[in-house]
Amino acid sequence: MKHLRICFVGDSFVNGTGDPYCLGWAGRICAAAQQEGHEITYYNLGIRRQTSLEIAQRWQAEVLQRLPADCDGRLVFSFGVNDTVYEDGRPRVAPRESLQHAREMLQRAQALRPTLMVGPPPMPEDEQNQRIAWLSARFDQLCQELAIPYLATFEPLLRVEAWKSEALANDGAHPRAHGYSAFAQLVQGWPAWQAWFD
Repeated sequence: MKHLRICFVGDSFVNGTGDPYCLGWAGRICAAAQQEGHEITYYNLGIRRQTSLEIAQRWQAEVLQRLPADCDGRLVFSFGVNDTVYEDGRPRVAPRESLQHAREMLQRAQALRPTLMVGPPPMPEDEQNQRIAWLSARFDQLCQELAIPYLATFEPLLRVEAWKSEALANDGAHPRAHGYSAFAQLVQGWPAWQAWFD
């Protein structure tokens, strides 16, 4: 049985902000894999409010400390919602810059370790969701170009009532346990994730 070290790199949704169990989706899928008998060392590298620019500036140094050359290391990236937040009349990160940051990170990552990307989830606000949907679709195209598996979460979670209702009842952005459980189920059922344990 192989022992995997998995780094989850991203923002507050990777961190699991708002989850009363402090697991989020990443913690849940690793806990489920452990319960199925797989050996995992789980590193959550999600930071609240961080954009693709900020993640791009830090991820490699953090990952290299946690994935030494002699281990079976894996990488999962997920970000983008914070890029689409409007501040002072403009997005925190311009869409083309978001794509460039993603390209640079993913190209470097896949040269280091097997890599997956999980797309950004929806927010309760319709106008921002238009920007997230656009970015998610472009991330999907980019990952196809780079031959990196991509899981689009935007549309499926948009149909999950608990995702939006819990976010609105919480801080207006982050769901609670039911929302993160729905997110985790999407990733658990993803063939690209399951293939790591075959």
